[in-house]
Amino acid sequence: MNIFQAIILGIVQGVAEFLPISSSGHLVVLHRVFGIDEGAFTFDIVVHLGTLVAIIIYFWPDILAIIKNPISKIKGC
Repeated sequence: MNIFQAIILGIVQGVAEFLPISSSGHLVVLHRVFGIDEGAFTFDIVVHLGTLVAIIIYFWPDILAIIKNPISKIKGC
């Protein structure tokens, strides 16, 4: 896998993760299109972990609020 392919796969993961479509399915299709066999599973895990980290960072204030007071309503809800 070259850097261009990794960037395209990362963009597809980032966009598709938040749409009601399968981001994993799109990654599998692109692996086939690019002819990537070696390290594909590991790369998929890493981009999914990247998505998880981004979500945790974005929602960190809400996560802390839920941990501190799990029964109260969160602002904006």
